[in-house]
Amino acid sequence: MAEPNGVTRNDSAKAQGVIVNPVLRGFNPDPYMLRAEGKYYIAVSSFEWLPGIRVYESDDLVSWQHCADLLTDQVNLRGNPKNCSIWAPQLSWSDGLFYLVYTDVKSTKRPFKDSHNYVITAASLQGPWSEPVYLNSSGFDPSLFHDDDGRKWLLNELWDYRIATGNKSVGVVIQEYDSDRQELIGEAVKLFDGTHLAKTEAPHIYKRGGWYYLITAEGGTGEGHAVTIARSQQLLGPYEVDPRFPMMTASDTPDWPLQCAGHGSLVESPEGEWYMAHLCTRPAEGEYAILGRETAIQKVEWTEDGWLQLAGGGKLPLLEVPAPGRNAHNSADAEACVSPDADGLSSSAPGAAVFEDRFDGPELARNWNTLRILRDESWCSLQQRPGFLRMSAGESPQTLFEHHMIAIRQTELAFRAETALDYRPVSYLQMAGLLLYLNDENYFYACVTQDEDQGRVVRLMYCEENTFTLLPEIIAVNGEAEVQLAVEADGTRARFFCRAGIEQEVWQPLGKEMSIAFLSGGFTGNFIGIGAHDMYRTAGSFADFSFFRYEGRN
Repeated sequence: MAEPNGVTRNDSAKAQGVIVNPVLRGFNPDPYMLRAEGKYYIAVSSFEWLPGIRVYESDDLVSWQHCADLLTDQVNLRGNPKNCSIWAPQLSWSDGLFYLVYTDVKSTKRPFKDSHNYVITAASLQGPWSEPVYLNSSGFDPSLFHDDDGRKWLLNELWDYRIATGNKSVGVVIQEYDSDRQELIGEAVKLFDGTHLAKTEAPHIYKRGGWYYLITAEGGTGEGHAVTIARSQQLLGPYEVDPRFPMMTASDTPDWPLQCAGHGSLVESPEGEWYMAHLCTRPAEGEYAILGRETAIQKVEWTEDGWLQLAGGGKLPLLEVPAPGRNAHNSADAEACVSPDADGLSSSAPGAAVFEDRFDGPELARNWNTLRILRDESWCSLQQRPGFLRMSAGESPQTLFEHHMIAIRQTELAFRAETALDYRPVSYLQMAGLLLYLNDENYFYACVTQDEDQGRVVRLMYCEENTFTLLPEIIAVNGEAEVQLAVEADGTRARFFCRAGIEQEVWQPLGKEMSIAFLSGGFTGNFIGIGAHDMYRTAGSFADFSFFRYEGRN
């Protein structure tokens, strides 16, 4: 159950010693898992959403809690296109410091890619964090390897705009990083060309038994995604590829509940067991990843000849695996850790998430996210009208700059969300309400606005693959009543509703049930949010929201 502070609970699974996948539901891609100071941590990408990098912590790999946000005012994302901004963070621990490396992508317009890599450090995840230090821009997905001789090395994917095919990721490079001088030194060395799966990225190095193991993602982040491993007895190579590669993929099993499996990272438990975090999707109707890319964990093991494989020897990501300290071969629940139910749902799956913010506290719940700008008192205030969130209107719903919206991740394929607002627009150019939002080219918006003939009204608009549609249905809102808005979704279908005033019991449908399949694709996932927009740019235009509630339905 996801609570307002970001806790993910699975009490029954914890009691059984079972990790139920995905462990981080909804948009939580590109996980990097680390064990430090007696805790497990996972850092995930945020792309254009702020705060920049979410970090979750766990004691047992079963229950995870949102514990920190690592990039806030240290980045400037204004104007960055969709699917750009903060990519693939890697969190490491060395010499009493946490190191975070990440990419800030400014453009992905082919054939080039403007991907700038940075590092920041802190003695505690809660900060204070150092100012970003620029590293390079030769490719994305940076990873810092701390060798046991004290030297540090930066790896990243290498991008070559000269390649005529769509695959311009041409392998992995490494270069030494001097932490005293805070700069890369020496020459970059190419470690790995990749395999025929192509699109080699997300490199991480681990040292074990005298071998350097290079873990990479290949096949692209879609249905061909995979984990490939290579190894060498010398850090700078040459690296040989696992003869049984890929180590994990769902690309050959399109009806498997967990798809797009790849982008792996490793930890060793205190019991000496090994686990791998990776991204995955749970597509609605087997095709539409509306939830975005999520995070799962697999148990892995070392073979007699020194290669890594999924526990049990398969290649498919499992919905349930034994937690540390559980013996998959002898435990009573071992059978549950082998295959999912026929409908693809785990029998011990977490309860449906419930999130509610009544806007009556000193600050907003930490689950909220914003697009490209941080929320602050200037446009998102709990003080100006106690018991309400006053949201000053920003630019249009498609702006890449001042988008005044707060939103949470969709974590279940079926859900209901509600809000209520007190809003007095004076122009059709002013609107506020409830949104389903993938990006500036794909969204639904149920809004209170003004109509020249009918006065204050509620209406629905949407943008699908950059084509905008304003639905003709209009519901007039008489009097001074607060307007309530709701949306119910199940898989690829959704419908909006409205009613005026708490005393009105009947919800009126706003338009017909419609497909939301287009709220999938790209690198992010669907968000549910509230916002205020004013293309008239009137000083003092605002909407007061009295609550927001999201309830997932299994």
